[in-house]
Amino acid sequence: MLLYERLAEQLREQIAQGALSAGERLPSIRQLAQGHGVSVATAVQACLQLEREGLAVARPRSGYFVRAAMPQPPVVRSTRRRVPGTVSNPALQDVLDMLARSDVLPLHSATPAPSLLPQAALSASLSRCLRHGQAASLDYAPPQGHLVLRRQIAQRYAQVGAAVAPDEIVITAGAMEAISLALRTVTKPGDVVVVETPTYHGILQAVAALQLKVLEVPNLPGQGIDVARLEQLLQQNTVRAAILIPNFNNPLGSLTSDADKQALLKSCARHGTVIIEDDIYGELAWSGQRPSPLRRWDKQGIVISCGSFSKILAPGLRVGWLAGSAWTEALIRAKYFSSVGCASLPQLAMADYLQRHDLERHLRRLRCTLADNAQRLHEAIARHWPVGTRASEPRGGLSLWLQLPDGGDGRALFEAALAKGIGTSPGVLFSSRGDYTDCMRLCCGLPWDERLELALKQLGQLAKRAV
Repeated sequence: MLLYERLAEQLREQIAQGALSAGERLPSIRQLAQGHGVSVATAVQACLQLEREGLAVARPRSGYFVRAAMPQPPVVRSTRRRVPGTVSNPALQDVLDMLARSDVLPLHSATPAPSLLPQAALSASLSRCLRHGQAASLDYAPPQGHLVLRRQIAQRYAQVGAAVAPDEIVITAGAMEAISLALRTVTKPGDVVVVETPTYHGILQAVAALQLKVLEVPNLPGQGIDVARLEQLLQQNTVRAAILIPNFNNPLGSLTSDADKQALLKSCARHGTVIIEDDIYGELAWSGQRPSPLRRWDKQGIVISCGSFSKILAPGLRVGWLAGSAWTEALIRAKYFSSVGCASLPQLAMADYLQRHDLERHLRRLRCTLADNAQRLHEAIARHWPVGTRASEPRGGLSLWLQLPDGGDGRALFEAALAKGIGTSPGVLFSSRGDYTDCMRLCCGLPWDERLELALKQLGQLAKRAV
C-alpha cells in the first residue's frame, strides 16, 4: 500500500468511527504531513483520494471537510398539464411583494450576493463612461443596442461553438424582457406554448400576461428536460413555442445533456415549434465547463436565445439580450415600440468592463463559491432538517430544490420562515396551477457565514413543524 493510501485509510477510519464528524474540517495539509511524517504531496494525494470517494470536500481557502451524507433527490410526481390551459396560480401574485422586501435574509432570490460580484470594477467603468463619453452615455441608445456590446456578446457565443452575428443581437432590460419580447413576436393570444415543470415563475407570469395557453413538460432532477414527453406533446397539440431552460433549470438546477438538446431541437423543428431558450445560468457551471446553448446545434433557425449579465455581473444594471435568428427585425421593432431602447450608460459601462477585465477569472471565483455554498447547504439540511427531506444535486446555477417528507407543507414553511426574517420561495410558485406544495427553492448565492448557518438551522426546526 502506498503512503498516501495508508494515510487515506487512517482518515477513513476516523470518519467511520465518528472521530471526524460530518462537516468537520480535516487537519490541514501541513498538519497531516507533520503529524504522519509524510510529504506535503502525499498528504494532498490522501485528501484527493477521500474527495474521489465522496468522503471529503474541498472548500476554497479553507481546506478539506468531511462530507455530510447527501439527501436523496426529489421524487418526480406527475403534476403536469395533460391538455392546454391557462396559467391559474394565485400564488404568483405574491411574488412582487416578496421581491420588494429588503428586511429578510434573501434565500428566495436566485441572484449572487453583491459581495460576490465585481462592484468596484463596474463602478469604475460607469464613472469612466461618464467622464470620457458623457454625450453617448446620456443619449438614446439605438433600439437594437450599442454595437460595441453586441460584438462582445457574439464573441461569448463563438467561444462555445454557437454562430451568432452581432447584427442578430438585440439588447434588452434583462432576460425577462428578452423572453417577453420573443413571446410577443412569435405568438398571439390563445396560442399554446410548452413550459417546463417546475419552471421559473417569471416565465409563467409572462405567459399569463400574453393570454397564452400552456402545456407542461417535466424537467427531471439530475436529467433535465424529458425529451420523450416533449415529443408526445408536440405530436398531440399544435404548439407555437417552447420556453426552455436547458442549462441549470431554475428551480431544479438540472442540466439537459447534449444528446437530449439535439433531440429536442429535431422534435421542435419537425413540428414547427419555435424555441425560446433562457440561457441565463449557462455561465455558472460549477465544474468550469460551460455547457453549450441550444443555438450551437440550431440548423433550421428555430431558436431565439435569451441571456443576461444579471446573474454573473450586475443585476441592477439590467443588461440582457436576445439573439433573434429570422425574427431579428421583428424583435427590433417590438423593442422600439415597447421602450425605444435600453439605457446607454449601463450598456457602455458593461462593454468597458468586458474590454478591461478578465471575465473568466471572475467566473472561476464565482462558480467555486456557488459550488461550496451548495455543499454547505446540503450539509446543513442533513444536520438540521427533518429525516426524509430530499434535495436536488445541481451542477451549476443558483438554485437548490427541496422536497419535504410526506405531508410537508411548503407554503406553511415559507410563511413561518418569513415571520423569522428568512426569505424562501415556496414550490407552488413554479408551476402553472400551484403544484409542488411540499417543495421549496433556496438560493446558493449568499456567502456562508454564521447568520446563514443559523437560518438553515431555524428553517430545519420550522420544517419539522410543517410535516
